[in-house]
Amino acid sequence: MLALIEKRTSRLALKAAGVLLVVAVIWLLGSRQNFGLQQYGQLVVAGIGTGAVYALVALGFVMVFTVTGIINFAQGAFVMLGALFTVTLYETPFTGEGRTGLIISALLAVVLTTVIGVVVERLTILPARNADPLTLIIITVGVYIAIQGLALIYWGHAGRTLPSFTTATGSDSIFRPWGLVIKAQTLWVLATMVLAFAVLSLFLDKTMLGKALRACSVNRDASRLMGINPSRMSAIAFGIAAALGAVAGIVLAPLTKPVYDMGLTIGLKGFVAAAMGGLISLPAAVGGGLLLGLVENLAAGVTKAGLRDVFAFIVLIAVLLRGRSRAGRFQ
Repeated sequence: MLALIEKRTSRLALKAAGVLLVVAVIWLLGSRQNFGLQQYGQLVVAGIGTGAVYALVALGFVMVFTVTGIINFAQGAFVMLGALFTVTLYETPFTGEGRTGLIISALLAVVLTTVIGVVVERLTILPARNADPLTLIIITVGVYIAIQGLALIYWGHAGRTLPSFTTATGSDSIFRPWGLVIKAQTLWVLATMVLAFAVLSLFLDKTMLGKALRACSVNRDASRLMGINPSRMSAIAFGIAAALGAVAGIVLAPLTKPVYDMGLTIGLKGFVAAAMGGLISLPAAVGGGLLLGLVENLAAGVTKAGLRDVFAFIVLIAVLLRGRSRAGRFQ
């Protein structure tokens, strides 16, 4: 018992030393550029906003993985579809103008993307349900490439624009607390992430359908004996994941220019965030997304902005190596 306590204490000490080392390196690199508290605060705000998008995407990964055991690399395509469907619908005369048009376009985009998510599961995952995990992962990669190709044909390679939710125009409202610059759309992203997490948690804990999804994630055979159809739960999980991806793309769209290949990087970073939480925990996925956004923004801020993606995938490698090490200890 004493040995176990000493082992855990030493692990905690190592983790604390690692965190302090990272903070010290970031502080040292920032001091060489004369960074003050305001600059670090700005990087933290930007990191939390970016991390909220990763968290939304990560929730979709967790939803599919816990119910089906599949890592769905098509999740990034749902992000892209949500954003571009909203832009296209907003440009049509049928959805109206201003905030009303934005709301109607966003809702229709979520519905369309959800339907596509279910269709993808029915046409690609269900026929190969008994295949090995690697085959299923490759299928989801193929689905992503196919959807991206169709998006390129339909929308072209040019970036599109979507008005901000607050002003319904191209210019966004800006708040300046304590000298920091915060766009109103960033607050929309954060609020949407918190709302989506709360609604999803309540859905899984308080509704019969949510409990059926959780039962299926624990034991598919036992849930089948209880009258739950795992195949139907798989389709529902893909639908929910597609809706979460679409929501992420919609709230992100006014901050960037949605384009046909925007889902690749965001999807991979959403996977990194989900992997940081072990792919099985919604709160851990949210925490992983926020932490990933903070790490890549702080690291890129004190070095070079172009290295942002590099830091994100260094985190992925570290997470995968840690998971492999833990798996080795349990064998």
